[in-house]
Amino acid sequence: MRSSTSMYRSWSPSRAWRSTVSVVAAGALVVLGASGTASASVDETAAPGGSTAVAGTSGGSPSDAAFTDGTYLVQLAEMPVASYRGGTAGLRATHPAAGRKIDPTSAIVTSYVGHLKRRQTEVLQTVGTPRVTGSYVYSYNGVAAVLTAAQAEELSRTAGVLAVTKDVKLRRATASTPRFLGLDAPGGLWSQLGGTGLRGAGEGVVVGIVDSGIWPENPSFDDRTGTSTTGKTGKLGPRQIPGWHGRCVPGEAWTASQCSQKLIGARWFSAGFGGDAGVKKSFPYEFASARGADGHGSHTAGTAAGNVGVPATIGSASLGNISGMAPNARIAVYKTCWGIGTDGGCFTSDNVAAIDQAVADGVDVINYSISGSTTSNLDPVEVAFLFAQDAGVFVAASAGNSGPGESTVAHNSPWLTTVAAGTHDRQYAATVTLGNGTVLSGAGLGAAVPSSPLVTSTAAAAPGAVADKARLCLPGSLARAAVAGKIVVCERGINARTEKSDVVAAAGGVGMVLVNTSPNSLNADLHAVPTVHVQSTDRSALLAYAATAGATASLSPGSQVTGAVAPDVASFSSRGPALTGSGDLLKPDVMAPGVDVLAAVSPVEAGRNFDFLSGTSMSSPHIAGIAALLVQAHPDWTPMMIKSAIMTSASQVRTNGTAIPGTPFAFGSGQVVPNSAVTPGLVYDVGFDQFLSYLCGTGELRASYCPSITIDPSDLNQPSIAVGALAGSQTVTRRVTNVGAAGTWTASSVAPPGTTVSVKPATLTLAAGASADFTVTMTRVDAALGAYTFGSVTWANGVQEVRSAVAVRPVAIAAPVEVALTPPGGSYPVTFGVNGPFAATPEGLVAATRSDLTVPDDPENSFAVGGPGVVAVPVTVPRGTSLARFQLFDEDTDGDDDIDLYVYRGDRPVGSSGGGTSAEKVDLVAPAAGTYTVYVHGWQTDGPEARATLSSWLVPTTDTGTMTVTEPAAAVLGATGTISVGTGTLTAATRYLGRVRYSVSGAAVGSTVVSVTTP
Repeated sequence: MRSSTSMYRSWSPSRAWRSTVSVVAAGALVVLGASGTASASVDETAAPGGSTAVAGTSGGSPSDAAFTDGTYLVQLAEMPVASYRGGTAGLRATHPAAGRKIDPTSAIVTSYVGHLKRRQTEVLQTVGTPRVTGSYVYSYNGVAAVLTAAQAEELSRTAGVLAVTKDVKLRRATASTPRFLGLDAPGGLWSQLGGTGLRGAGEGVVVGIVDSGIWPENPSFDDRTGTSTTGKTGKLGPRQIPGWHGRCVPGEAWTASQCSQKLIGARWFSAGFGGDAGVKKSFPYEFASARGADGHGSHTAGTAAGNVGVPATIGSASLGNISGMAPNARIAVYKTCWGIGTDGGCFTSDNVAAIDQAVADGVDVINYSISGSTTSNLDPVEVAFLFAQDAGVFVAASAGNSGPGESTVAHNSPWLTTVAAGTHDRQYAATVTLGNGTVLSGAGLGAAVPSSPLVTSTAAAAPGAVADKARLCLPGSLARAAVAGKIVVCERGINARTEKSDVVAAAGGVGMVLVNTSPNSLNADLHAVPTVHVQSTDRSALLAYAATAGATASLSPGSQVTGAVAPDVASFSSRGPALTGSGDLLKPDVMAPGVDVLAAVSPVEAGRNFDFLSGTSMSSPHIAGIAALLVQAHPDWTPMMIKSAIMTSASQVRTNGTAIPGTPFAFGSGQVVPNSAVTPGLVYDVGFDQFLSYLCGTGELRASYCPSITIDPSDLNQPSIAVGALAGSQTVTRRVTNVGAAGTWTASSVAPPGTTVSVKPATLTLAAGASADFTVTMTRVDAALGAYTFGSVTWANGVQEVRSAVAVRPVAIAAPVEVALTPPGGSYPVTFGVNGPFAATPEGLVAATRSDLTVPDDPENSFAVGGPGVVAVPVTVPRGTSLARFQLFDEDTDGDDDIDLYVYRGDRPVGSSGGGTSAEKVDLVAPAAGTYTVYVHGWQTDGPEARATLSSWLVPTTDTGTMTVTEPAAAVLGATGTISVGTGTLTAATRYLGRVRYSVSGAAVGSTVVSVTTP
């Protein structure tokens, strides 16, 4: 990516996952309309074959989904190679045994692969002869095919087809890190694994990087043999690694010799862009090979498994020696992301193809620093990862850069490890001294700038430039005459931080002060002009002074500061609670360094071999590399045992002994501590069938595809505990396995404030390798209703501690956040957490107000009020509005468009939604009365413009007479009741919205949104 900005954009899951009434427990987001919409803003940064199938919808069932022409992933019912355990006559099981990998060359596997491909062909032939752009068999059973809307609709109703999902384009979301994490300490994990010599830390383990490719000449990826400075000698060929079947595929600017004993696999996937020709047409500077023009992939690969002790130099400046987390691990590259920064992206079909190939090749670990769904566990990428872990592959994924807002965390599937970003104890500090004597402290790496004229970017706007673009220093927004020789104040947002200094430099500026507009991270990037990055608390004073006549400023040189108090959670790091799992799964899982991480990049993008990047893209490969070390140390462990070890040994304190500010929704289990993770004592393991039971419990799997046991999502055997709707009291079950010596473990707990916690049994005596179950009962005493409260459960044996974070949300009523109905209505269950007279009151229904728009394409892909590709829709919100919703639907555009929503009240943003398609939604609960503006932005249309329809609802707090509600007369603690909703007589082919508001003893206790679509 360009500079330190990691762009993350969510996308909508399969449109086929719809039902007449969609209901989940309180705290979750019900998938509606186009089956889920992005709602977070972006800153930066029993089936055939004898086994149960994973599905979003069952074949042969009616679907009211609206499809458009385009490329779709079609998932079939039979298990892929990774999880096929036999059952079909003549086809033996291909699921690898514990500690083994898939052998794609074996007769057993090739026979089953042939069977799957024949079935794929047969199914597609039922709708004609659509063009197939990809076929997947190892970690996902399905194809990518170009379909008409009618073909997609027919396939969604075809027996044996589980999901038909639109192919969408996703976005790509250290010098002293080994010391900071303790890896290189005496007795640390590196030394336990043989040091960093030829057969040292990471030896024999393959890390797969699904990203933007790699720059193979970077010294972080040199052939490991014969480097005298590290004492490495000898040679180990890649085919000597047990279970490795991958290869290095030659391509543009990439010969077979580009690979080495370090970089042992290289492939690329471009079908989503129309193949290599399509890529070259869109991005002429790109390479039709695994070579990456964008440095994002090199950076993640170097962080996870770059060589040890690599001198990082930029020009004549030395920034010290850098190392990957698993310096002796091998790297296999799977390039799916094309273009530099926001200029490009990564299609779902290519990502699934890469994961499929990586599993077949025999990687041990996958790092995936690419955006992910916030609302679904069953989009194709998450499904592919489910089967990958069943084949023994550990997956680390980035949590997203949409923080600090709540429920912005992506990649919420429990079978992968979702990583938050934290700060480092190594920082680069610099100051701004204003002409009035005020000194502002910030982050910077540049040279000193003597006293020079200071100007705000808005005051230096180019003639005709949009003021909002000048404020953000977007390309072309500054006038050279107003900038030359000056220090320019630019505000953070939209474009990359370093692009702002490029703009200043191009206009002749001599320095830049970058200021946050809200609390966020401070980043010491490598800028085109000396730059100091300051916090939002300095913004008002800085802008006020810069606007005075004769304003001046000077910049100090940047200097490295070690020993800073760390870690803190980066402001941009996405937060929980997760929107999937009904709030019954705690995400993110763990935190690792993600601010100003120094690692390899591509010289095509950055003009240098190394750079500082920030984002959860950077924190995720830290965990991938540490997981590789644990694979080496414990080759018999499952991916979930490795995840457990990382989580339960994590730390919740900073370097000065104080607690990490925030909650587990920000940092998960805490900051990773690799040296403790290698000997965790107890681990929580999860089998494939339990994941299916979990999905059935969340309602994401249809009953016909569920195993015999469906579990409450809170009972999934995770190393953390979450209850999204604690109605009085709830008991969850866990099982631990002893991976250490025999001994006795004693439980202790820190009860979330306002609750009690009881663990039974309170002691466990376990032989080595033995397992035992225990229960945890959480009961509300006086905790605030409707708010999360946090604690922990810890097992200790006198030497080790195994800690699980606990997050519970006591509620007066556990009810669905939203239900989707069709006339004449339906019903859903609620559970009570209090006693008293109960009432359910209807609000609405109201029909959508539809605004037909022509939305121009924005060639710059950079939203700014008044900028290109932006259409403004004013909306007056009256007093007494219960809910205001503004929504776009894919089926309401005229093509394959990516259109976003931004909602402002005056000049203040109050909500945004920027996913990978046009399925976007912004909700304002109990909004203040007044005039709002909905900005519809053509991020990327399939032509010069798109025709789209904006749907708006202003739900009143009153009953409009179009919805009836029947409810129990009283709430009884712990009891379950039924709410029945009737929709009355409504206009055909119309979308309606309303709410059911609940009260106990006259006090409001919650609500459920009701959406109705009439046929």
